[in-house]
Amino acid sequence: MSLTNKAILKEANEAISAGDHEKFLSFCGDDSVWTFVGDQTLHGKEAIRQYIKSAYLEPPRFNIDQVISEGDLVTAIGKISLKQQDGSWVDYQYCDLWRFREDRMSELTAFVI
Repeated sequence: MSLTNKAILKEANEAISAGDHEKFLSFCGDDSVWTFVGDQTLHGKEAIRQYIKSAYLEPPRFNIDQVISEGDLVTAIGKISLKQQDGSWVDYQYCDLWRFREDRMSELTAFVI
């Protein structure tokens, strides 16, 4: 039985929260594109892998407030905390818009404040 896009995102987030980067990446298409609005765009799974290694010094802490799914789109709204180089944690609000293709997360448009 195939998972819904919402369930795929939930499993992917659980993997990244557990520090299992490769399991998380298994949910992404090889040609995935991540756009951090106003910042940068990553092209392909290897670029995403390198970003995760540098940005997630420890697994991020998520507090997802709302998930909306329709068709091939899933939107997640919430808070994320990321550990910084100095050991402190910084909290951000985010809205992630994920597009799925063939049961894989193929595009991310992320608004992070």
